[in-house]
Amino acid sequence: MDSAVLLQSLVNGLMAGCIYILVAVGLALLLSVMGIVQLAHGEIYMLGGYLTYYFCSIAGLHYLLALLIATLLIGGVGILMEKVFFRPFRHGDLSPTVILSLGLMLMLQTTSVVSFGASTKVLTTPFPGVINVAGISLSNERLILILISIVFVAGLFLQKTEIGRTMRAVSQDMDAALLLGISVDRVSSFAMFLGCALAAVAGGLMGAIFSLSPFMGGFALMKGIAVIVLGGMGSIIGAVIGGLIIGLIDGIVPPLLSVEMASTIGFIVIILILLFRPQGIMGQPSK
Repeated sequence: MDSAVLLQSLVNGLMAGCIYILVAVGLALLLSVMGIVQLAHGEIYMLGGYLTYYFCSIAGLHYLLALLIATLLIGGVGILMEKVFFRPFRHGDLSPTVILSLGLMLMLQTTSVVSFGASTKVLTTPFPGVINVAGISLSNERLILILISIVFVAGLFLQKTEIGRTMRAVSQDMDAALLLGISVDRVSSFAMFLGCALAAVAGGLMGAIFSLSPFMGGFALMKGIAVIVLGGMGSIIGAVIGGLIIGLIDGIVPPLLSVEMASTIGFIVIILILLFRPQGIMGQPSK
């Protein structure tokens, strides 16, 4: 592999990693703050892509405005899901939330096939053209994707804000947070809003690079789970590190071997890391 191909692969890996991070951070937030496993997260990602498509292609809105509206709407759907479905089960047995989210996944997927059709759709953006730098060919769409992803990921580090502190408090000890006067319901709703909004952003961004399909959520969910397992269950920083590792593997391996081998090698890396650090890269050892 020559240097130009390597650089191109690194850029492609960074792009994939940014998307994986956005999906995985949402899963990590819900797991740490609410103690739930949200298997319908891939379908939320898919709906973000489709809403962006319809606002942009059908309603005629600018792509960035369409992406923003879709993100806010899907975040609102997340608040509704938290109140109606997940609130009674937070920080309890995982089994009910797994079954519930699996049902939501199937329901959303079936509804999407009926509503949007099974055929793929292509989301066009107002960013045509290609940039060539040091032998790297990068479309303007992919550059915008990377920049937007970096902005959202940078905004995730909320540790010094009030909401960041309350989310950490709830994730560490919900009963103690209640005694301190923290509204656990409000924090849970915000966590679900943020997690679903990030998934919607990822779906809207990926829809501008690849095609949209009602079944695209399965791949996103698989990658998101792999990332949070690698990075450490519930760790935001771990999700960022894990997303970059999996993304770079998916960017570098295909030119050398094949796309199929990229997934295989990615899971081999996860297994090897977990053998030496079962809690993940940034996870806390179980007591």
